[in-house]
Amino acid sequence: MNAVESVAALAELLRNNLDRCTWTGALGPEDVARAEEQLGVAFPPSYRRFLAELGSCEAEGEEFLGVYRTGAMGDVLLGTVSETLHARSDPRFPQHLLVVQYDGMGGLVSIDVSLRDGRGESPVVVWDPGAADRGGPELLAEDFGSHALRQCTRALGR
Repeated sequence: MNAVESVAALAELLRNNLDRCTWTGALGPEDVARAEEQLGVAFPPSYRRFLAELGSCEAEGEEFLGVYRTGAMGDVLLGTVSETLHARSDPRFPQHLLVVQYDGMGGLVSIDVSLRDGRGESPVVVWDPGAADRGGPELLAEDFGSHALRQCTRALGR
């Protein structure tokens, strides 16, 4: 299963567990383009599919920030956009990382858009303030789709 197919499987998994999962809803192409513009990057295909299908999600405490808006914040893009821009205010945070999740131990789970495979996918890494001293962020997965599916499947005990 490739990364984009993993996101489709994730969406199906969440829909089959409505009592244990939530998501904000599909993000329109205009907002995806605005998010990429604000962050100065092009999203990998599996992350684009995630945004187009789910927006953001949570499964039994396993949360993926995604990109979403709220009525109270109006047109402000929250989740990955706001959290990445905030993280970039720390000079130690690599500018090519996109925050997609928190690891619960002070680390920022991120997509490393400086690296792309033959399908345009980027690896998922975890960064924390001491990462540079250890040789850089730790690799968690080869792509966003497989990482999100694995984490949510584990959270739902399947």
